Amino acid sequence: MIVQARGLRRGYGTVPALQDGTLDLAPGTFTALLGPSGSGKSTLLRLLACVDRADAGTLTIKGVDVVSLSRRARTGLRRVQLGSTFQAPPDNLLEYLTVREHLRLGARLRGPSTHDGQVDELLDALGLTTRADHLPRKLSGGEQQRVAIGFAAIGSPSLLVTDEPTGQLDRATVDAVLRAFATLTVRGTAVIAATHDASVADRADQVLTMRDGRIVT
Repeated sequence: MIVQARGLRRGYGTVPALQDGTLDLAPGTFTALLGPSGSGKSTLLRLLACVDRADAGTLTIKGVDVVSLSRRARTGLRRVQLGSTFQAPPDNLLEYLTVREHLRLGARLRGPSTHDGQVDELLDALGLTTRADHLPRKLSGGEQQRVAIGFAAIGSPSLLVTDEPTGQLDRATVDAVLRAFATLTVRGTAVIAATHDASVADRADQVLTMRDGRIVT
């Protein structure tokens, strides 16, 4: 398993946001995470992405006990093994890097040599070729979202965690993003996406539903 989570709990002050995060994510699978706003989806994803640490429970990613890691060690794991995008597109990007520079950086962080052929292939797949030399502030929200997905996906991370990846995209671009996810899973990446988009859930190998901080199905 890429991910094994058991009884993860996370609260903010006295408010419990996640009460029992228990799931397995196998290599090469695509999981859709459903549930209403406030059900705990984003909290669970932030734990899986090693952005936050659980208050209780166990989490292993590629056999590494994440809960016991220091912040610095979690950052190192995230850079090499994980890709992630969150709901607000600008939060996923560096304002001083162009689209192409984001993808080159993502490839370098995961270790493989940066081949422009790989970068160009992903730019084309996400419909960003003509925007490759633009900074984030020159892009629309949907374009920023596509750059963030490309940055997270390049280099075939072990785990891709993404929150509402298709929320600002038109149907044609949604299809392109789902094809990119399919390419990743073929290469062995485990992908988990929180979504309200039925077309995303329809393409998933596994669908989980959250309610009141718990995974109920």
